[in-house]
Amino acid sequence: MTQLQQVSHAPSLGEPVLSTNYGLLYQTGCMNLFAALKESSLDCIFADPPFNLGKVYGNGEVNDALAKEEYLKWSYSWIDQCVEKLVDGGALFIYILPRWGYHFAQHLEDKGMLFRHWIAVSMKGTFPRGRKLYPAHYGLLYFTKGDPKTFNKVRVPIPVCRHCHKEIKDYGGHRNKLNKNGLNLTDLWDDTSPARHKKFKTRWHVNELKPLIPKRCIEMSTGPKDIILDPFGGGGSTYLAAQELKRYWLGSEITDCRPVVPRFKASFPNETGKFPSVKILRSVFK
Repeated sequence: MTQLQQVSHAPSLGEPVLSTNYGLLYQTGCMNLFAALKESSLDCIFADPPFNLGKVYGNGEVNDALAKEEYLKWSYSWIDQCVEKLVDGGALFIYILPRWGYHFAQHLEDKGMLFRHWIAVSMKGTFPRGRKLYPAHYGLLYFTKGDPKTFNKVRVPIPVCRHCHKEIKDYGGHRNKLNKNGLNLTDLWDDTSPARHKKFKTRWHVNELKPLIPKRCIEMSTGPKDIILDPFGGGGSTYLAAQELKRYWLGSEITDCRPVVPRFKASFPNETGKFPSVKILRSVFK
């Protein structure tokens, strides 16, 4: 009997595809994972759901071309589970297109969640959009279940020109007064592209977030021993970020998530194949 089987009564999950000293990843739908978790057991949730753009995920397990009402109904069902599973003061981040983001934000407010930020993540590219403005950002919603229990200031390097390597701004002559650790993170993230370059992807046919995006969310909203969930695992970027920050994490992915394993073995060879502590597992699984 594995360490997980000793503390979990969720046979529908099966054995995890990936386990480390900090986390577990299951190949299953997110609602199956939610059903196995206790209420008010998670400190932070980062979700990067399908955008309903008609993309093909796996062998067609996911219908990514729903009618608007059906897509929103499905989205609200997993969002409600996120709210239920968060501890008081816990943080929820949802990475989404603006066309869906404003619906999600209204629903979250209706559920009593506290709006913190709409973070704009710069979209690189110049794709034509017909009779519309060129969309230049993805929305990253940041809500908390009441007042945030944790908020850490995240600092970013002072921007420099990639050609001459000199600083881009003079900061009104007050450069000497800036914090030596960098600038305060703002709600406009234009120093990273949303998706990893295709040559670094583990699942080449879908977008794969850069770990920097979930890493910032985890850094600002959690502390040591906190538990993070990503219900739409994709290429595993959230789990890599959580592992790097030494946070406990759980994840699910409905399509084949085996490509995440070599990413972990390459980055954390001595931590892959282990299990989180029994105490942590008992605190989150029913």
